[in-house]
Amino acid sequence: MFKGFKQFILRGNVIDLAVAVVVGAAFNSVVQAIVKDFITPLIGAFYKQTEFSKAAFHLHDSTFLYGDFINTFISFLIIAAVVYFFVVNPINKLVELSKRNKAPTEPGSKKCPYCYSEVPVKATRCAFCTSQLDSDAKTSKKAA
Repeated sequence: MFKGFKQFILRGNVIDLAVAVVVGAAFNSVVQAIVKDFITPLIGAFYKQTEFSKAAFHLHDSTFLYGDFINTFISFLIIAAVVYFFVVNPINKLVELSKRNKAPTEPGSKKCPYCYSEVPVKATRCAFCTSQLDSDAKTSKKAA
């Protein structure tokens, strides 16, 4: 029982996932600090408010902290942009490049021009309707 668990834990993708979570959490902390310490003070300077993250409006007895929401939203946009431009885009390019270098494979079958069944490319007769198949299927004649 523990042997299987040990193999699962020591698999490369589990360790990679653990590293990604730790690095992602650290990156999130850095982005939160940038937004809190640099971006929102700039926004607060335009709105003439000392701490924009505490900006709020009141409706009846409720307080809505729109400044905190904007901080979180800016952090989300920064993280999403970094993930897209530094992870998703490069991986898509690599997949595209790997597909481009592969030679196109020849088809293993062709359609019979009479019954439209799939037959092997090297076949000279259709296995379904027994029509004579030439190399050019359009000029083939129906077997009598």
